[in-house]
Amino acid sequence: MKTLTLIIGAIYGMTSVILGAFGAHAFKKILSVERLQSFETGVKYQMYHALLLLIIGFFFKFETGTEKWATWCIILGVILFSFSIYLLSFQEVLGVNLKFLGPITPLGGLLMITGWALLIYVFAKTKF
Repeated sequence: MKTLTLIIGAIYGMTSVILGAFGAHAFKKILSVERLQSFETGVKYQMYHALLLLIIGFFFKFETGTEKWATWCIILGVILFSFSIYLLSFQEVLGVNLKFLGPITPLGGLLMITGWALLIYVFAKTKF
């Protein structure tokens, strides 16, 4: 679990830098200001949680179910939150209706919040 968490954290970090660069340059020409702001929100949250996953991966021993659940909530939350925002940002460019993804974004946010809440629980129970 430790290696997987570190790898996913690094992948999230790398792809957020790549997507952020595209958003700052290439996507400015094809996305509206509102869509670009949404896209950038997805990138920011992906990077924040990439860093969190790296920290978790370095410090957790993954001995408890709570540590594992917190990590999975964050991993899946980023996929649902950020990637649904990316797709929704491009629906007009792609010429497809992806509005069905609208409810997926808050579900991803809820998973990330749950991950953070589980982290609070882990920290409260851990004797440092």
